[in-house]
Amino acid sequence: MKLVLATRRSNLALAQARAYAATLMRVHAGLNIEELHVVTTGDRIQDRPLQDVGGMGLFVKVIEVALLEGRADFAVHSVKDMPAALADGLTLAAIPPREDPRDVLVTRSGGGVASLEHGATVGTSSLRRSSQLLAVRADLRVVPLRGNVDTRLRKVKEGVVEAIVLAHAGLVRMALDKEASEILSTETMLPAIGQGALGIECRADDARTTALLAATEDAATRVAVTAERAFMRQVGGSCQLPLAALCERRGADMLVRAMLAEPDGTRARFDSRTAAWPADMGAALALAEELGRTLGDALA
Repeated sequence: MKLVLATRRSNLALAQARAYAATLMRVHAGLNIEELHVVTTGDRIQDRPLQDVGGMGLFVKVIEVALLEGRADFAVHSVKDMPAALADGLTLAAIPPREDPRDVLVTRSGGGVASLEHGATVGTSSLRRSSQLLAVRADLRVVPLRGNVDTRLRKVKEGVVEAIVLAHAGLVRMALDKEASEILSTETMLPAIGQGALGIECRADDARTTALLAATEDAATRVAVTAERAFMRQVGGSCQLPLAALCERRGADMLVRAMLAEPDGTRARFDSRTAAWPADMGAALALAEELGRTLGDALA
């Protein structure tokens, strides 16, 4: 039995796609997986911020075409790269257990946010990250910086910037977590929608592949991603808006926190909602959707 996996060619994309494929083959004995490497618009355009060249979906759309055309059976995405709506005919067949959703700071000195000199240059093209970072250190100079993880780490080492902000999950998946100078608390930096989670996408009418992928599903991560993406949809989320959300289980409760700022990063506002986490999966998903939408209405 063979499946074709569509993936980007960056080191991070390959690392997480291959790790997931290995898990899937452990679950299903006799399954073989071939890779189809796809170059997305986001990979080709590296000299401009995402919000200037089309926003969310730049790392996803070409891969979705490969799925719809039958050149691949499934794809492994970072949920944070996925637009609010999937292409018609596709489904998120599985969301496996989430890696750490937090962001990290990587600095030349090895120190954290507090150690950065006045006016230090921090590279990030994320409006979400720059808005929250400047709320903590208004003196910092944030400059646009695109590129894959390796490229951005090199920019720090070369002194192009004093620091960068990255997803901890990406560093962990690439075995580069030792590069992190400081893991930023979610009180300092709320993560991107779905950060740390993988979305496993396939054709909605492909019952065989859907069933195979579903064996890797993690219920708690599905609920969390549902809440965060509901918030994103409610505010019309895109790369043009600095927004963040995180759904967590706190004891017996579901806690959803969210942030929304103006397109220029100003007027960042935060809110949260808490409710008892239902034992029934259907009820938990419905509650997650409701809390996410409610937060969207409150902050929009």
